[in-house]
Amino acid sequence: MSNPPVQPEKSAPVEQILQLRRDKKNRLISEGKTPYGHRFQRSHMLAEAVAAFDPLVPKGEEAHSFVHPDDVKLAGRLMTRRDLGKLCFAHLKDHSGQIQLKVNKQDVGDVAYKDFAKDADLGDIIAVTGKMCRTKTGELTVQVLSFEILSKSLRPWPEKFHGMTDPELRSRQRELDLATNDESKNRFLTRSRIVDSIRQTLRDAKFIEVETPLMQAVAGGALAKPFVTHHEALDLQLYMRIAPELFLKRLIVGGFDRVYEIGRAFRNEGIDTRHNPEFTIMEAYQAYGDVNDMMDLAERLIQNAAKAIGVSEVTYREQKCVVNQPFERASLVDLFKKYLNVDFIDLCRTNKWSDAAHAAGISIPKNTPEGKCFDLMFDEKVLPNLDRPTFVLDYPSAVSPLAKTKPGQPLLADRFELFLAKEEVANAYTEQNDPDIQRQKFADEMGKRGKGDEEAMPTDEEFVTALEHGMPPAGGLGIGIDRLTMILTGTSSIREVILFPLLKPQ
Repeated sequence: MSNPPVQPEKSAPVEQILQLRRDKKNRLISEGKTPYGHRFQRSHMLAEAVAAFDPLVPKGEEAHSFVHPDDVKLAGRLMTRRDLGKLCFAHLKDHSGQIQLKVNKQDVGDVAYKDFAKDADLGDIIAVTGKMCRTKTGELTVQVLSFEILSKSLRPWPEKFHGMTDPELRSRQRELDLATNDESKNRFLTRSRIVDSIRQTLRDAKFIEVETPLMQAVAGGALAKPFVTHHEALDLQLYMRIAPELFLKRLIVGGFDRVYEIGRAFRNEGIDTRHNPEFTIMEAYQAYGDVNDMMDLAERLIQNAAKAIGVSEVTYREQKCVVNQPFERASLVDLFKKYLNVDFIDLCRTNKWSDAAHAAGISIPKNTPEGKCFDLMFDEKVLPNLDRPTFVLDYPSAVSPLAKTKPGQPLLADRFELFLAKEEVANAYTEQNDPDIQRQKFADEMGKRGKGDEEAMPTDEEFVTALEHGMPPAGGLGIGIDRLTMILTGTSSIREVILFPLLKPQ
């Protein structure tokens, strides 16, 4: 069945439509009717009704004379209506789909037909009882016997025949976007299937799901600027978490060998098509594992998610990405040699990333921390060449304060970042479990903070104390759910995969 468009209100100022609808609501109340009903027991979702009765209602030239004897009770939003004197055709829509209604004076009675004509507006939530039949065009239809308004829509619905098209308005009024734009609704349903698949893969691997604090006394677990809040009763400054990492590793200390969390994180950073200050992250930690186990896990998680939504190759920002084949694995040592012709190990030793960046012709803003200079070199000279899904290994230990060093290579972290379609979607490493080294790493970060690096990591003494009780060797993995959804759905803006992104007030 084709998707009928949302019909516009008759041309009139919005204020006039609001008043007319409010007057209609008040008239209904004065007549003893309720424009906001109570519970209604449906016999079917709309898609269920179509699936159940489509094979039972005959098709063909004379099929429109057949009416199935069973009653159906359906509810949804009135999306279209076409009045033809003593007959009205309309479309009802719910979460599952939509169906055509035929409201005929001889079926519902003269009074009820007039009530439908004058009381029901586009956007109203209505309930109908009727029987299934077909129109002369062969469309499966509900022959309405009775109806009631369950919720009166006081505002006019979008005037565009194909739903809302303005990206800003769609993000601000997501409820209308979802109700009128099947593409948008389906994208968020796809996101839900991606998250379900990630959960299932982790459950199959014997990980347990946990929840850790969103408000934290120390904003640790990542290199980012936090949001600050205040707890009145305790008179305490708190931070919205930038990552759940440190609490999850404390659970590893406590004997939960495999834990994960899917939840919100908050970073006080700019807003663009790839970043939203509030986002969803999945972090998983496996005792007695390392970065290699996390590579295997990340690949399995992403490939299973792609399979769950029925994709093997996607196009994201004009980049093709094949996700059903083994991912590449490449060391930064080799990548910097190949694309920048520099000695990566030596740069890790000297920490003169800004000098190397200038020598490579990369523009570096004044007072940029050395670690950020490394990021700029990678982003401009290496990343554009990663045409296939790639685990990039061997990050500088100086920019990896929570990771163990690579065995035999103290300047390198036992770490990877995963890139799909030239976008970072995951970060993982072998976790640092030596409390003395971790405390020194925190001290190094505090030194950077003292030099003006607002994203440097603060010391978390409670976490170090937990490590002093002994944490087994472990691997940890973080995947950005929003970024992964963008790539697997071929969506270029993060606003299109977050139901309610942060927007500047109007």
